Amino acid sequence: IRDIERTLSRLNLGTGNPRDLFSLCSSLETIPTLKQLLQSFHHTSTPHTSTSQTSTPHTQPLLLSIQESLHPLPELTSHLRAALAEPPPLSIHDGGIIRQGFNPDLDELRNAAANGKQWLASLQEREIQRTGIKSLKVRYNSVFGYFIEVTRANLHAVPPDYIRKQTTVNGERFITPELKQIEDKILGAEERARSLEAELFHQLRLKTLSYLNQIQQSASAIAQLDALASLAETARLHSYCRPLVDTSKNLHIVEGRHPVLDARSDTERFVPNDTHLDGSNKRIAIITGPNMAGKSTYIRQVALLVLMAQIGSFIPAKSAHIGIADRIFTRVGASDDLASGRSTFLVEMAETANILNCATERSLVILDEIGRGTSTFDGLSIAWSVAEFLHDQIRCRTLFATHYHELTDLERTCNAVLNLNVAVREWEDKILFLHKILPGRADQSYGIHVAKLAGLPNDVIQRAREILRNLERAELNADGKPAIAQGARRRAAAILGQLEFNLAPPLPHSTPNP
Repeated sequence: IRDIERTLSRLNLGTGNPRDLFSLCSSLETIPTLKQLLQSFHHTSTPHTSTSQTSTPHTQPLLLSIQESLHPLPELTSHLRAALAEPPPLSIHDGGIIRQGFNPDLDELRNAAANGKQWLASLQEREIQRTGIKSLKVRYNSVFGYFIEVTRANLHAVPPDYIRKQTTVNGERFITPELKQIEDKILGAEERARSLEAELFHQLRLKTLSYLNQIQQSASAIAQLDALASLAETARLHSYCRPLVDTSKNLHIVEGRHPVLDARSDTERFVPNDTHLDGSNKRIAIITGPNMAGKSTYIRQVALLVLMAQIGSFIPAKSAHIGIADRIFTRVGASDDLASGRSTFLVEMAETANILNCATERSLVILDEIGRGTSTFDGLSIAWSVAEFLHDQIRCRTLFATHYHELTDLERTCNAVLNLNVAVREWEDKILFLHKILPGRADQSYGIHVAKLAGLPNDVIQRAREILRNLERAELNADGKPAIAQGARRRAAAILGQLEFNLAPPLPHSTPNP
């Protein structure tokens, strides 16, 4: 079956050629077989609870609805099959479009042209015998029509009744009154035959377009069936499961796999991972781990599986329970719009703003590295605040991949946040990516290891490690808790107390505060 809608649009615009009409005919001829195959499903399907109910498109099974939208059109297909030659030419001006025996007038013109060509062949044979010029040819071109061609070496044998038409490098071209007469007959018949074929093709096109609505309905039904068959075949080949889809806010996927990467994994087996979120106690997953470990793959995988489940597809997992999401919001990748004066960070913030302004409690949000395009403290502050807003205000299911390990402390302050990390193993100063999502926070980002893997000079790597150790010492406050999680009121009190201490007069025999 070819692309019926595209073919039909060309025919409707008058740009279609004979092959379009032939391919449309071949596609329509498959519809009876499709209807018969679909009928076999209805015999084995579960019947309606009430046989007395009148079936409507809203209560019919999907395959029954598709079957009823398929129109075989036997009259049209038989007419096209009887009319079109096989295979037809590409252009309507080439001739040979209409099958022999379909139109008597066309057959007569074709016979006239064919008999004329046979006469030309016999004329050439007679002239060779009469003149003794064995190289004599009767030829044709679009400028001079038919002519007799004689090489220069044989010009002495040309009869006196030959009329010179043209001199060429290798000889002369001649015509005779008899050749001119038959030329008019042959060329006239061929021209009229081509014109008649073009007219017959136009009539076939109009007849086909008179069934436009039925053909469009069939094309739409075949497109649906093609999509369903493709999903079913993919599910069979890659061992997909049938997900439970309901109106809950659960998102439970056991051994989920990325549908694209799993199918393309030729060298190594794709590592499956679980996902367990709900609409109450586990809404936001903070996912940490090094670059190249699989954080982005994991969160995109979950979004794809939810999308596939909601379009009615089986999904690559062992089992799944997916509560319907009204929309899937994503903030992934890095891009800019410099022509409009929008930097990478501004684009990232605009996308984040759209999520925070439009997401609902039933949405699914996946965030990949919020706050990368600005300073560390700015970016971390924005990422933390966004996560809190999603947790406290929107309360939607969220997967948040980040390199800000400070965000994992949200698990201590927000009751519906859980930490996940991508497992890695260190071996002989190297890291091994296990691509497995585990509970808990990552102990480090391993960014310096990845930088070393990329080939940064050793001096740079050693200095980076030293700076990292200095920064990590300042992560906790005096109480041993994450400094970033300190509330605004508590921070203000601490600052005020420090100011009072600094401004107070020194006690006797004490050292003034510097």
